[in-house]
Amino acid sequence: MNRIVFLLIFFLITSCNYFDKKKVYPEDLLEEELQTFNWNEVDTYPTFSSCDTLTAKEESKACFQNTLITSVNQFLEAQNIVVSNDVNDTIRLNIKIDNYGALAIESIKIQPETIEEIPEIDSLLRQSLKSIPKIYPAIKRGQQVTTAFELPVIVRIN
Repeated sequence: MNRIVFLLIFFLITSCNYFDKKKVYPEDLLEEELQTFNWNEVDTYPTFSSCDTLTAKEESKACFQNTLITSVNQFLEAQNIVVSNDVNDTIRLNIKIDNYGALAIESIKIQPETIEEIPEIDSLLRQSLKSIPKIYPAIKRGQQVTTAFELPVIVRIN
């Protein structure tokens, strides 16, 4: 009988741990969520009104980039650029679109030979991006966020 009472008391004492509730702190939940959060991906890429009908993420990104490149190329084609040597360069525009849809050029990577042939290419590229349509910013978890892109612009003048 003593053994049964002893076992009963032992089980009662050890079973009390099952009723303990762990306290969860919001800071711990936030830290855990931030660890699993992919900061390099957005749910929806920046877009123009002409690209709104596309639902696939990659199609939307391609439409956005193509619209930007087309706008820059059309502007550069309209300029009367005269060169003494052929120019064949891929200019890399690092752009940032803030959470309000405003576009800003972070940097422009141009070969020295291109700058020598077209000294005003920097200002022409900056000017070309001023005439683009309204941009709707990227969305991450329901919030408008700032995104950065590298936009390649191919310049060929013979």
